[in-house]
Amino acid sequence: MCGRYATSRSNVDLSALFEAADETDGLEPDYNVAPTDQVPVVRVSQSAGGRVLTAARWGLVPSWAADLKVGAKMINARSETVAESKAFAQSFAKRRCLVPADGWFEWKRGDGAGSGKQAYFMTLGDDEPCVFAGIWTVWGQGDGRVLTCSIITAPAVDDLTLIHDRMPLLLPESRWDEWLAAPVDERLLAPTPSEHVGRLELRPVGARVGDVRNDGRDLLDRVPAPALRPGDVESIDLTLF
Repeated sequence: MCGRYATSRSNVDLSALFEAADETDGLEPDYNVAPTDQVPVVRVSQSAGGRVLTAARWGLVPSWAADLKVGAKMINARSETVAESKAFAQSFAKRRCLVPADGWFEWKRGDGAGSGKQAYFMTLGDDEPCVFAGIWTVWGQGDGRVLTCSIITAPAVDDLTLIHDRMPLLLPESRWDEWLAAPVDERLLAPTPSEHVGRLELRPVGARVGDVRNDGRDLLDRVPAPALRPGDVESIDLTLF
């Protein structure tokens, strides 16, 4: 995952979808979410007695970090190392969340010399959200407390490997409860089922999404692009994005 996604559902819709108490002040659609933006997450709150919908800053900031700046490099946590990572392990053990999205963006290099990159939007469509496995924590004290989060990434599977070598860990509804509340177990990080991944649309979209200043539903519009085929795949160390 290259650090960009879309989330346009309202707090009312998300609260109903996840059966979560709404702790937000309302959510604005964001079709070009970038690191350090505020994003909706669903987590379990003991004080609320169940699921809550909360806004979190994208990019987990460990409690021991000197300031919030480190969060820009902590937007993703790799499934292979999240359980042992100094920055992520405690959150993985005790503070997991769901990160709802319309879908996410990736870029694939063109085949010819001098070719640019083609952006793709991976989505399950308008009727079903992509739900990323996430972790959260709180940084700071008192009025300076900030809730922050990261998205778990895993090796890409099926046709997604034609675009990028990694993907968010997608959770079908049958895995939501387990991710939020089950004790740590290797099954938590099991790959996304192929039948779930197979329903994704890999939609080529325009270059405007490459500029974080651009926003709007039109960023998700399909554009003409060559057929996907095996070749060079973008590879980035997403833990250190």
